[in-house]
Amino acid sequence: MLPAGFTRSGRPLVWGHRGASFDAPENTLAAFRLAQQQGADGVELDAQRCASGEVVVLHDESLGRTTGFAGLVTETPYSTIRALDAGARKAERYRGERVPLLAEVLEAFPLLVNVELKCERADDRGLTAEVVRVIREARAQDRVLLSSFNLLCLLRARASAPGILRALLFASEQAWPQRSALAAPALAVAALHPEHLLSTPGRVARWRRRGYSVACWTVDDPDLAATLVESGVSGLITNRPAALRARWP
Repeated sequence: MLPAGFTRSGRPLVWGHRGASFDAPENTLAAFRLAQQQGADGVELDAQRCASGEVVVLHDESLGRTTGFAGLVTETPYSTIRALDAGARKAERYRGERVPLLAEVLEAFPLLVNVELKCERADDRGLTAEVVRVIREARAQDRVLLSSFNLLCLLRARASAPGILRALLFASEQAWPQRSALAAPALAVAALHPEHLLSTPGRVARWRRRGYSVACWTVDDPDLAATLVESGVSGLITNRPAALRARWP
């Protein structure tokens, strides 16, 4: 179960999914800033390690969709990534937004931060260790939650930084052992982050009885959000923080 700083009395905890990404370019400082303005309690972001070793905030393996640059994050140095425009494809007013470093986000925003360790391989190329180092350098251990679909990343996090909270991500398209969160006890996670389709009242009740907090993704409809909260879900990961905070002022 998550500590008091990661819960809210009388309402769910609202995470801005890649920031307020419905309105602003995802995983940018503009999106995180807007999420804060819209009343999000924290932001969810994606962390990867680029070719020169820095931890950058980007979802896809490729830089193409958000910046137009045809290169993989793991093969592109930060000096190149930093020069790319991550905002213009969303809207002209966001032209000039950059792909930020994780360190920049932690420094700029005092909110809770859900850092997804974005890696599908067994070898994470030092991602988990570098993320932990950045978090410690920012003295942000008490407000960061590490989440991942990658069980090995979560195991590394447990071994190297047991004091930083962890959450297991899983999706409806995964095989039964994964979507049933069978690995959660071995990972010593505090929370489960299922795709909302998996969060039936029965499952949520079982997860809560086992001591886990439950935050669903990605929930933009206030009515769906209310149904999930009635079933026992305590956190919502959303592209539209303002819409959910309007439901729970």
